[in-house]
Amino acid sequence: MTDYLETPQGRRIAYHRVAGQGPCVVFLGGFRSDMQGTKAVWLEDWARARGQAFLRFDYSGHGQSSGAFEDGCIGDWFQDAQAVIGDLVEGPAVLVGSSMGGWIGLLLARAMPERMAGLVTVAAAPDFTERGFWPGFSEAERAALLRDGRVLRPSDYGEPYVITRRLIEDGRRHQVLAGPLHLPFPVRFLQGTADEDVPMAWALDLLDHAQGADMRLTLVKGADHRFSTAECLDLIGAAVEQVLAR
Repeated sequence: MTDYLETPQGRRIAYHRVAGQGPCVVFLGGFRSDMQGTKAVWLEDWARARGQAFLRFDYSGHGQSSGAFEDGCIGDWFQDAQAVIGDLVEGPAVLVGSSMGGWIGLLLARAMPERMAGLVTVAAAPDFTERGFWPGFSEAERAALLRDGRVLRPSDYGEPYVITRRLIEDGRRHQVLAGPLHLPFPVRFLQGTADEDVPMAWALDLLDHAQGADMRLTLVKGADHRFSTAECLDLIGAAVEQVLAR
């Protein structure tokens, strides 16, 4: 059943919560994804089978939550995740961040490390607005973004989507690779070598940049950005089990 949380900023966030033993596993979705995605639903089933507390939710402008996607930015979605963890999760959480959700998870780790029992990322995309979108724009697109406040970008997953000047400028304020990144809890990074959205080199950069005593990167040859084959899903479950066991 879908429930709703009102954030301090007045946004209405849709979520599904499963009662169980802690730490609670919280799934953080990707850019333009929602909590009905394959990985989110698979993890909920995995959690139910083990009696593990679990939570998945939609950022504002995504899925069943309030707002329009193009009005949002990284800072808004980070605030949504903070509100969800602060209000709906008891004790520390294990975060599972997919793509942009990996960036959100790293922001949460930096802002509230005391609430973190561990972190698993799948094709983490920290700072992607600055590392991917901005350098990928043509001069004409950059000019249009600054002039009109928005540009359209093609998508492999459906209709073209809007990238706003606010998204780019806010992303710069929320970079995690531009300064120290301490992760004092178990961390597992998962990355496919055939990912066309998040380069494998980004996973290596993140592993090199972050500081922590228990951190591992698993590369899966041939896996794409969706990372949703049966084998990949099993790897996600195994990574979460490793973190919980620590």
